[in-house]
Amino acid sequence: MASLHCSSYFLGTNLTKQNSVAIFQSYSPTSFTKLASRVSRQRFLLCSLAMNGCEADHKEPLGTVETRTLSTVTSPAIATEKLITAVSNLKTEPPSFSSGIIRLQVPIDQTIGAIDWLHAQDDALPRSFFSCRRSDAGRQDLLQDLASENVNGSSDRNPVSVAGIGSAVFFRDLRPFSHDHWRCIRRFLSSTSPLIRAYGGLRFDPRGKIAVEWEQFGSFYFTVPQVEFAEFGENSVLAATVAWDEEISWTLENAIEALQETMLQVSSGIMRLRRESLGVSVVSKNHVPSEGAYYPAVASALEIIKAKNSPLSKVVLARSTRIITDTNIDPIAWLARLQREGQDAYQFCLQPLGAPAFIGNTPERLFHRKHLGVCSEALAATRPRGDSAVSDMEIERDLLTSPKDDLEFSIVRENIREKLKAICDRVIVRPPKTVRKLARVQHLYSQLAGQLRREDDEFDILTALHPTPAVCGCPVDEARILIKQIESFDRGMYAGPVGYFGGGESEFSVGIRSALVEKGLGALIYAGTGIVSGSDSSSEWNELDLKISQFTKSLEPALQPIN
Repeated sequence: MASLHCSSYFLGTNLTKQNSVAIFQSYSPTSFTKLASRVSRQRFLLCSLAMNGCEADHKEPLGTVETRTLSTVTSPAIATEKLITAVSNLKTEPPSFSSGIIRLQVPIDQTIGAIDWLHAQDDALPRSFFSCRRSDAGRQDLLQDLASENVNGSSDRNPVSVAGIGSAVFFRDLRPFSHDHWRCIRRFLSSTSPLIRAYGGLRFDPRGKIAVEWEQFGSFYFTVPQVEFAEFGENSVLAATVAWDEEISWTLENAIEALQETMLQVSSGIMRLRRESLGVSVVSKNHVPSEGAYYPAVASALEIIKAKNSPLSKVVLARSTRIITDTNIDPIAWLARLQREGQDAYQFCLQPLGAPAFIGNTPERLFHRKHLGVCSEALAATRPRGDSAVSDMEIERDLLTSPKDDLEFSIVRENIREKLKAICDRVIVRPPKTVRKLARVQHLYSQLAGQLRREDDEFDILTALHPTPAVCGCPVDEARILIKQIESFDRGMYAGPVGYFGGGESEFSVGIRSALVEKGLGALIYAGTGIVSGSDSSSEWNELDLKISQFTKSLEPALQPIN
């Protein structure tokens, strides 16, 4: 049946509505006052009724999957009022289906940043955010070279970024993500409603022990937001979604009442976030592993790689850096700051109820599927950007001619090529190797694309490509075993797939350059480096520092000029 998901700050499990009432009644007036005060300080909803779509029968199609578009308005405030009325009308004149999902959307004749809208919603949870790489619009995509057919009713108009609060339906389980789980998600999607999407991610290692900081994410977590703000190039859309399934005791009436509660929290007072430094000082920094432990770990990995008859050619060793700051970090403001220099990257935020915020500014695409066309890319080997055009070109030349970096990159590219060949009729690789420049670093890069035999192969894309050698190693199974032996922390969703499933289109990034942000506890910042024959422990440690610098530098107060 539908679950009442309560904050893990005080309730560590999912409860039915009746059980939660009994628990609240068991509190004494004094303890309940303390509890309420604590929740008030946290400034987010105590709990929210929602439907876990994994509990339904994935073989049974929904009664309806539809999008209703209302007339265009001039402001978010008018759009909110219009949606509140539309939701009330839906309650008055309900459809006759026992299950379904309906998206009500209002175009707004303004260009408003989705991340600015999300920040205006205070700390309403759960919340989600996903922004595509803006530079992709100007980069020729290999999908254009594939003869993929349009699906009737689908739309090529893609939002730049999407923010959401609440869950019309979510999908979470402790078991590893399976084909049945994917079918549960696909049940709520349709090519005729392309903007009904499930946003979320998967753990890097679905079979690894889940650490306490990752508990609320499960083995995977996806959500179709109740209230969603989509940012397009020239306008915006505010949407509200209801999903119901009487088979698991979640009626349309339940869904509408839950949505109405969320709609009451929606703020239309949107101000553009400042993209300057957050002005937060880092009080302490603790690495796991420490530098003293990291060097022997690299030496051990190299010994295995170089051993005679060893199948292992590469392993990616990661580091978790706990930072404590003088004040709480606002994860959405931090993400907005990262977005300023991340035009060539995906930005994301996933935050279930009772969980820290998982945010990222990742340059790496896992895959983009549009109908039958699928595109991926190889990204490996790292150098800093130069402080002048001349030094930047010298560094680029060194990267392109380095045998060690060519080996690391070739392992990644060829592995992805072989995996695509297994599920595609043909695969294009272009260019074989070039340099991709980001704000602080540059990498070796290649784009790969293929033609799927059928759209239902989407699950196979995900399981085939994740994890890539860029974040795990090669061969994957051997690298995973070594990572489990060496690393002493839970990667969680770091280096896992993060993105969305849609009816005619799906896109996933690789959850690197990411952090887990929790009030009062600072943040955990994650980074990894590829270890291959020729790797040097000191250089790899410096690379880890370089990769987390975009996070730490964006926190620091700007230096004031000396008069």
